[in-house]
Amino acid sequence: MSNPPERVSAVVLAYKAEPWLQRAVEALLASEKVAVDVVLVDNGCTTDDVEILEKLDGVTVVRPGINTGFAGGCNLGARSATGEYLALVNGDAVVEPTTMARLVEEASKPDVGIAVASVRLAEDPTLLNAGANPIHVLGLSWSGRMGEPETLTEPVETAGASGACVVVPKAHWDALGGFDEEYFAYHEDADLSIRTWRTGLRVLYVPDAIAVHRYEFSRNDFKMYLVERNRLLFVSTLWSGKALVLLALPLAGLEAAMTLMAVSQGWFPAKVKGWRWLLSHRGHIRARRRELRAEATVPDRVWMRRLTTKVDASVIPVPALAGTVNSLVTIWWKVAHRWV
Repeated sequence: MSNPPERVSAVVLAYKAEPWLQRAVEALLASEKVAVDVVLVDNGCTTDDVEILEKLDGVTVVRPGINTGFAGGCNLGARSATGEYLALVNGDAVVEPTTMARLVEEASKPDVGIAVASVRLAEDPTLLNAGANPIHVLGLSWSGRMGEPETLTEPVETAGASGACVVVPKAHWDALGGFDEEYFAYHEDADLSIRTWRTGLRVLYVPDAIAVHRYEFSRNDFKMYLVERNRLLFVSTLWSGKALVLLALPLAGLEAAMTLMAVSQGWFPAKVKGWRWLLSHRGHIRARRRELRAEATVPDRVWMRRLTTKVDASVIPVPALAGTVNSLVTIWWKVAHRWV
């Protein structure tokens, strides 16, 4: 007699009008080799999609009444999850029939905490959108190999996992307490990934677990406020005091560069708003630092080897300086890392 399929609860957030939401949910429910149910969190859907999807077998709807952000919405959905595995899937990402099963296959290994899908661009699914995300020693994180064709055929370790499509053993998620909801959106997946490495588990990128994403790049003041604020929150809570001292000069240099970019692009008020938030929430930052230091079992010198010192040229405010900046940070970290 064969064993019953593994059970996966997939959390999907419904926000505003998303043309692919129904396709995303239906694709999850049609997953092969695993039993998938969907927890749909209504974060402010402006169409009737939630009401339509609620009628499907295997769909549970949670209505917080407000936009809880990606971090809060995922936490809320996870509290209603009943599967042995928790999946987080964007409402504009459509998984292939075997994607959930492949991610569960890797996430079921005893030394794995997160398995992340190969998220592809909808306009050309042979090209990457996200998945194996680099994390920089100065706290930056971005979509790895964006726009490149996938050539990998086997799972590989990655510093960061894109939250667009991941599977996490529910026991691991519960042990970490999910996301810090103060992130609201952006960098919460990097936070969860580093915390996974710090507790002795691996983060794996699975290239044959595919999700097609209706990706649209956008930049606005609120997004830039969150991205920059959260980068500083990320470093302030996860980097040791010694690491922050050793990286003080490069961190200051990056902060100056980001400030100049904010001024030149017109979102300097958003940058200032982020500083104010960090200052007013210093109590949360101190408490969070204590909590995360207590949960870590892997020395800083070990897990910080997962970080990169090189930033893609597209991420640096002045791309022409990418080579110089990367070389200087690499040399600095090579010397400083031995004292972390």
